[in-house]
Amino acid sequence: MKELAQLTKAIIECTELKKIQDIVRDALDRGAKPMEIVDAVTKGLDRVGDLYERGEYFLMELTIAGSTASDIMAMIKPVLESSAIPVRGKVVIGTVLGDFHNIGKDIVIAMLESAGFDVINLGVDVSTERFLSAVKETKPHVLAMSGLLTIVVDEMKKVIDALKRDGLRDAVKVMIGGRAVSYKFANEIGADGFGVTAVDAVRLVKKWVEGK
Repeated sequence: MKELAQLTKAIIECTELKKIQDIVRDALDRGAKPMEIVDAVTKGLDRVGDLYERGEYFLMELTIAGSTASDIMAMIKPVLESSAIPVRGKVVIGTVLGDFHNIGKDIVIAMLESAGFDVINLGVDVSTERFLSAVKETKPHVLAMSGLLTIVVDEMKKVIDALKRDGLRDAVKVMIGGRAVSYKFANEIGADGFGVTAVDAVRLVKKWVEGK
């Protein structure tokens, strides 16, 4: 279907949102299935991610693509829910206590949702207790924590320690991300992995949940 190819191209080119929404409506009117829309968006995001990692795109393009994907997912959510499409996995995500940055986190969320994952977004300035409650209540496959400020990254260790204390550590994979953290820090605090970029973070979740 040409509309699906147009949608992927529009995501890659960071086309104006209204035009992309028109493409989505045309695709649905012509009988496109919800997951075909999701797949088209995912292909576009994957390409944007590749361009970003190669230095041909920058944070602005990655942010626009992520925001657009999020808007499309909200647009087709009623159709997705009525289609009873199986969810690939569940992820709880939030920015740690004392940090109010959300751009990187929201890009990861948009990419995960477009890939078929159920994402519980706890927002920013999230306490250890709130992370812990979310893990207990929703039983996610992955807990993802973001932090851009070096003064707050110790909060990540507090969350992992709390998971151990409550006997939950082995029940969930823990991923950290953000400018203030690294592979070395992830190993030091006992996290399972570090997402260098939003693209890398999504690949890591897919690997953990699907074994690919």
